[in-house]
Amino acid sequence: MTRSGFFGISLVALATLGVACHTAMGEPGPRVLPAPVLAEPAPATHHASAVFAGGCFWGVQSVFEHIRGVTATRAGFDGGARDTADYETVSSGDTGHAESVEVDFDPTQVSYGTLMRIFFSVALDPTQVNRQFPDDGTQYRSVLYTRSTEQARQAHDYIAQLDAAHVFTRPIATQVMSDRGFYPAEADHQNFAARYPDHPYIATYDAPRIEALHALFASSWRAQPVLTLADDGGS
Repeated sequence: MTRSGFFGISLVALATLGVACHTAMGEPGPRVLPAPVLAEPAPATHHASAVFAGGCFWGVQSVFEHIRGVTATRAGFDGGARDTADYETVSSGDTGHAESVEVDFDPTQVSYGTLMRIFFSVALDPTQVNRQFPDDGTQYRSVLYTRSTEQARQAHDYIAQLDAAHVFTRPIATQVMSDRGFYPAEADHQNFAARYPDHPYIATYDAPRIEALHALFASSWRAQPVLTLADDGGS
């Protein structure tokens, strides 16, 4: 089942489906995972970026929009070619793209390690293969698209750390790949959760992630989300 199947379904049915999908995942709900043990270099700049893929980009973007130190986010696609980077084509599952979120951040305020920690703690079930929640297909796989050798080192090390600690009952399926090029999605997909908080999909799957972020990472929480600007491809 994909997001298109949610129109016309009652909120009660969606809530029931949400519980069923969560139970089927076999993993505990959002919780605070251990911090990365690998020391990060002292930040030499106020500007950095990374790309995170973890299922539907509506919810992943909404998590990062509420993290202190994040300066901008963009929902889009990564892993495939430019000419297939549109929502309808990517939804076929045959483009190589994953729905992704480009995150700009100030490393003096929030580290890449902290962003990864929050991502794995509240944004997804990283043991899922080619799916998240009710969404199924390669476009919903989880990937850390890294933009430097240092990010790649940290990403590989953190996944190995979490697997060694057995914080999940199954191995982490999240891939670590060099960024092949990020392409912003259409305007209506930007800031979707902030603009449509009552949308059944958002209310069922994404609002709980924001609540978990607030509850579990209060020191990183910002109540007012950082919204994508119109000239970044958003609305």
